[in-house]
Amino acid sequence: MDTIPTLTAKEQRTIFLRLIKYAKPHKKKIAFAFSLLLLTTIGDVLGPIIIKIFIDDYLTPGKFPYGPLVGLAASYLLILLINVLISYFQLLKFQEIALKIIQQLRVDVFTKVQSLGMRYFDKTPAGSIVSRVTNDTEAIKDMFVSVLVSFIQGSFLLTGIFIAMFALNTRLAFFCLFILPVIFMIMKLYRKYSAVFYQDLRERLSQLNAKLSESLQGMAIIQVFRQEKRLREEFGDINTKHYLAGMKNIKVDGLLLRPAIDLVYVAALIVVLSYFGVTSFNQPIEIGVLYAFVNYLDRFFEPVNQIMMRLSMFQQAIIASSRVFKLLDEEELSPGQNVDKPSKETISAGEVTFDNVSFSYDGRKDVLKKISFTARPGETVALVGHTGSGKSSIINLLMRFYEFERGDIKIDGQSIKAYPMEELRAKMGLVLQDPFLFFGTVRDNIKLYDEGMKDKEVEEAARFVQASSFIEKLPDQYGHAVVERGSTFSSGQRQLIAFARTVARKPKILVLDEATANIDTETEDSIQEALSSMRKGRTTIAIAHRLSTIQDADLILVLHQGEIVERGSHQELLVQKGIYHKMYLLQNGLVEGMEDAISNT
Repeated sequence: MDTIPTLTAKEQRTIFLRLIKYAKPHKKKIAFAFSLLLLTTIGDVLGPIIIKIFIDDYLTPGKFPYGPLVGLAASYLLILLINVLISYFQLLKFQEIALKIIQQLRVDVFTKVQSLGMRYFDKTPAGSIVSRVTNDTEAIKDMFVSVLVSFIQGSFLLTGIFIAMFALNTRLAFFCLFILPVIFMIMKLYRKYSAVFYQDLRERLSQLNAKLSESLQGMAIIQVFRQEKRLREEFGDINTKHYLAGMKNIKVDGLLLRPAIDLVYVAALIVVLSYFGVTSFNQPIEIGVLYAFVNYLDRFFEPVNQIMMRLSMFQQAIIASSRVFKLLDEEELSPGQNVDKPSKETISAGEVTFDNVSFSYDGRKDVLKKISFTARPGETVALVGHTGSGKSSIINLLMRFYEFERGDIKIDGQSIKAYPMEELRAKMGLVLQDPFLFFGTVRDNIKLYDEGMKDKEVEEAARFVQASSFIEKLPDQYGHAVVERGSTFSSGQRQLIAFARTVARKPKILVLDEATANIDTETEDSIQEALSSMRKGRTTIAIAHRLSTIQDADLILVLHQGEIVERGSHQELLVQKGIYHKMYLLQNGLVEGMEDAISNT
């Protein structure tokens, strides 16, 4: 079994203190809840004292003083009723505070995830991130809702009980103090071993989520290539490790939680009864005091048992918190504006210049080497090349998905690092080969919840890219429901909606990543006409695998192993008889003997 790093006691304390900081905005509500908790504790302590008074002072054969007894009974019942009422409001207030804290924590985690760079998502399984945002924050919620309330309530009650015990019999109360170091020793022992097992358990749960997420996303491939058995075995292996980690936790819980505390309770009870038994040889004992001590011991160990049972939840929450805070502390952020040289200008023309740009994903091997070119407004620059030649990397850098350090990319003469991300995103439109549709309606997917965009603009954009022809045939037209990832639409229909989404924003720079790959030939002809209109006055950078789609490009860049090896128009590149010429012949199924005829056309 692969080892899981564990948390030291110091790291656990640091995590707990950081978690408590989330309670600061709720200080007034917490103070009010504590005051209610104090009142319920006083009520719990007063109950046995009233019964002690009744036994020692009024429980006399043949006598029944109505006044004092009715007063004691009424006081006892009144305390019980008030305690129930206050306990309700106290628990309600603590629950409200806990849920508010977790609500804020989840917002912080989700916000952080949105700010992370693509490098982080490249190396972290999606299921693992989902597990931190859902399962781990849920474990933290359980700590605030159940654990801390039990700890605080138990601490208040234990303090009140010891005060009452000292008030009744100081010597016996001192004898009972031996309970505390024994309980603390059990707690320390439990934390030592459970921290290791819970860390293992949370990691295995995260791996289960990651494997499940990967399997669901790739189900078609799994079934086509008959990978069900392999995936079952991999999932079963992780599930077995999760089971073994869970069993270790159960064994520790079974030994060091209630059974160990019950043993201490029996020892304490023996001490109390032995004390009263020895004392009875020399002097009469007060039965009420005996009852009160036994009752207090019982009340003392109930919250201790509750605390110990909650200790497992606390340990889980600390481990879960460490995983959540690790995500919150992640430094692999998405590229942002250069604060040292910020630009207040807006993108007006949209001229794009790559100036000697080199880039590496892993810091060792360059995937782009000294890339330089300029795309002017109204021009189309096409990127072609074999798989892995660096086409998508150029797009990734232009869209600021990744940070680069060597060379520069400029828009209208300003480095893209100087522009605010909002300006870049507003002025650049991206259409991917595999478009993503959100759950909602067709209109929502074109508007992307832009409240400033009118329905008329949505419909105009759809007509512009020839998407209106199929949208208007849908049962609810633009209000037609889109399920997750738009799976009820064909690839071509999803692509057309993505085109309409981009056109509706009227970008200055248009970025196409083989955007017509999933569209049939007839629709592609219409799209090409629409793209010709879109390109007027706009800078267009297009990745193309089918060379027939970019023959009218103003500049074609041929990439090979991260370098631009050829550049020119379609006709110019055919004349050069280089890589582009070979790709063209290959795609058109032409034999080598026809090269001269092709190059002279």
